[in-house]
Amino acid sequence: MRLTEEQLVQFDKDGFLLLSNFADHELCDTIKDIAKAHLKHKVPPIETETEYVGKSKEERERISDGKSEQREERITVRRLRQVYHRDIVFRQWMESEKIRPILGQILGEDPTITIAHHNSIMTKMPHTSTETSWHQDFRYWHFENDNLVSIWLALDEENSDNGVLEFIPGSHKMAFEASQFDEKEYFSVNIPQNHSLLGTKVSNALKKGDVVLFHCKLLHRANKNSTDEPKISFVYTVKGCSNKALEGTRSTEYNEIPLHTISTQ
Repeated sequence: MRLTEEQLVQFDKDGFLLLSNFADHELCDTIKDIAKAHLKHKVPPIETETEYVGKSKEERERISDGKSEQREERITVRRLRQVYHRDIVFRQWMESEKIRPILGQILGEDPTITIAHHNSIMTKMPHTSTETSWHQDFRYWHFENDNLVSIWLALDEENSDNGVLEFIPGSHKMAFEASQFDEKEYFSVNIPQNHSLLGTKVSNALKKGDVVLFHCKLLHRANKNSTDEPKISFVYTVKGCSNKALEGTRSTEYNEIPLHTISTQ
């Protein structure tokens, strides 16, 4: 499968693109069942809600996926980390040949999976989850350039009630001042300078099998889950193969997975 010229233009303009009903529903169910088992038993490495809310910007820079210690007896899991190595089903989705030509089109070269970032099952647990504040992923990552895109797979319905993704279209191309972000590097909702831009936010309700591609500098957020059912999603990130991680940063702490673009001609 390949994107049309119109889709490529839309991604370049908005910084995100919805691929409706892209993944097989049986695959989504299998991924979700495996994820639920890992969540039930809190199979490490994980990130908890407490860790996410309390973590400073410096701690985000210092803590690598899979190396945080959890001492809470009763915790709400926010995400399962390092899913590429958890199960072959997870790995097969991340290496999917169906999506490789699309990623190659967007990146302009062969994609490489960045094991160090995202590579997660993301959750919004009923009532106990917190909202995700406005942020750009690239502010926490360390690469030579911003040629990175994330692949978000909805394993079931995602909407405003259970924490669907929201985006600021075109924000991946905007230059921001440091003062527009708070001490944790979240885009501040309390600064009048940001209000008009925040008013342009958009979101799309997602169904099982929908995939959203979004640029690493795109501002995005999500509400907490106010429903009675958990929302479970799958996200991983790829970069252009020539885009090097900066030595001595957390972006180099895990091996990368190169993918060769599959021709559909």
